[in-house]
Order: sequence, then structure tokens, then C-alpha cells
Amino acid sequence: MYKITQNKEDHFLEIYNTDKSNYAKLYLNQGASLQELILKNNKVIQNLSPLSYSKTYASSILFPFANRIKDGKYSYNNKSYQIDINVEEENNAMHGFIFNKTFNLIKKQENKDYASVTLEYNEIEETAGFPYKYKVVLNYILKASVLELNVRVINTDTKTFPFTIGWHPYFSSDNLHDSSVKFKSSKKIITDHRNITTDVENITPINELKIEDKKLDHCWCLKNNNITFTTPNYNLNISTSAKENYLQVYTPPKLNTIAIEPTTGVSNSFNNKIGLNTLKANDTFNIAWQLKIE
Repeated sequence: MYKITQNKEDHFLEIYNTDKSNYAKLYLNQGASLQELILKNNKVIQNLSPLSYSKTYASSILFPFANRIKDGKYSYNNKSYQIDINVEEENNAMHGFIFNKTFNLIKKQENKDYASVTLEYNEIEETAGFPYKYKVVLNYILKASVLELNVRVINTDTKTFPFTIGWHPYFSSDNLHDSSVKFKSSKKIITDHRNITTDVENITPINELKIEDKKLDHCWCLKNNNITFTTPNYNLNISTSAKENYLQVYTPPKLNTIAIEPTTGVSNSFNNKIGLNTLKANDTFNIAWQLKIE
């Protein structure tokens, strides 16, 4: 039997089965981010302490833009906008607006074989640099070997807005040196010293990235919607329902930890338009991500 418990004082939810061989911990006041995940007794996502959430954006939903906007500036429909800078050393805006918002629990289901929670954030103010109202609904489902995250974005404004979206989970490996990330790509995003996209280059087709001692903060254009994180202890398939996909891989200053980030756009997408989407008034955008132990 799967259960759901809520700690209202510390703003987190726990989803688990009887023996906690499958377990998920969500922080509602940190963008409803997934801070811990166990699948079939494998510690897939762990707390990144002493690294802080404000620096890592661990497992946050990246909306209305993934990665960075150069100088926080962009133009849309012949109007110029300035987003607040939150990475001062780069003078960039990064990872959107909902990573630090508090989500409300609006529905939960406990069953023999799975449990699910539906969480909601309703933006009713016009954010600086992004004068639009919207609603974000997250549905997390935990099963025996799978975690599913379904995201619904609803434009509750009267105007169309631009956006990309992404997810920023960090995964654990007992030995990252001997781990790898498998994906198909023949194009890599080139960035400058401020991590801003400057070009897209053709590369020798890649099927597997061996981590070894590499220090990574790179992005690729994906040929399909499947990624596999292979470790000495488990293999994890990461899939998305999106048609256009990009993959950011980053190694933080924490041993045996790696961020594997599926996104629908790249850095500075509001300006270079790579992967940029628009959502009309009253329309809804849906995307689903799945983590599955193979």
C-alpha cells in the first residue's frame, strides 16, 4: 500500500510504499521540487546538503524559461522587457520564476500499487519582465519502479506569452567516474564564458557520454526523447513527451552527483528563439517526464 504524509510546518510531502523501497520527498515551498527519490531500494535522488537549494535549483521546474536569459533582457512583440537578475556574477536571469514558489496540494490518491499528488501554483501578479498570469499544475505519480511528473501550464492571461520549460534533477551514483549518460545527438550548443548560447555546431554523432573525471556544463540537441543514466548499481531511463528536446548535463561540486536536465529550449531562448514556444490566452501546454529503473 502506498501512503502520502504532509508536514505542514516544514512544507514537505512524502510518498512511499510500506517498506519505503519506493519513496519520494517533495518540498512545496521550493517549487514543489523533488528532493529525495528511492526506486526499488536505489537512492536515485538525494539531498544535496551542504549545497543550498538557492544555488543548485535541485529538481526545480524551470518555467517560463530554462537556463539563462542574457542580462535578463529580451524583446517580444516589439516590446522590450527586463527580468530581474538572479545570477549576479554572470549578470543573467536564470531558471524562470517558479523554483521558489509555494505550491498547494489540491488532490491526493493512495492505492495498493501507486500514489499520486496534484499540486498547483497560481500566478496572479505580473512578474517584472514577464507581465503575464498563468497557472502551473504538477502531478507526481510514484509506482514500483517509476516516478512520473506531469506538468500542465495554463495561460490565464488575456495575452499570448513566450516560454520554454525544463526540469533540473540531480542524480546520485555510488561511482560517478564509472557512470555514463546515453543519448543520441549530432548537434551541440556552444556557449560563452557567461553560459549564453552563441552557436549550434555539428558534432560526431554521440550515443554515450562517459563521465569519468569530466567537469561538465554542456547542452546537446537530442534526436529523440530518451536518455539513460547508467551507474554501477542501477540504470535509469529518463523520458519526456516533448517533441523538441535538449539535454543539459552538469557536474556540481559534490561527489558522485550529476544534473541531467531535459529541457525544451536552450540558454537565452527568449532572444535566439531556439526551442521557444508560445502559449495563447486560455490555452494549455502539457509535458510529461518519467524516471524508470530498468
